[in-house]
Amino acid sequence: MAKSYWLINLKRSEVKRFMKNEKSIDGVFEYMFIDTGKIAGGLANKPPLMTNSVCVEIDLAREIYERLLSQGWEKTEEVWA
Repeated sequence: MAKSYWLINLKRSEVKRFMKNEKSIDGVFEYMFIDTGKIAGGLANKPPLMTNSVCVEIDLAREIYERLLSQGWEKTEEVWA
């Protein structure tokens, strides 16, 4: 499985997973999945409920990731297996 990068919002109510599409062709067609999940009852109780998944070009995914960090989102550990 491709390496994933995780962000959590300041309210700890939502997470995002950024993961490279394994079917991407390096240097030609590179895409990343951005999955969004809602946290109910805290991460220790159960994994987030996935609410959205999109596939975007890798440069746009990097831009979104950086923008979220600048808005206060924080890096976190994997929360979906």
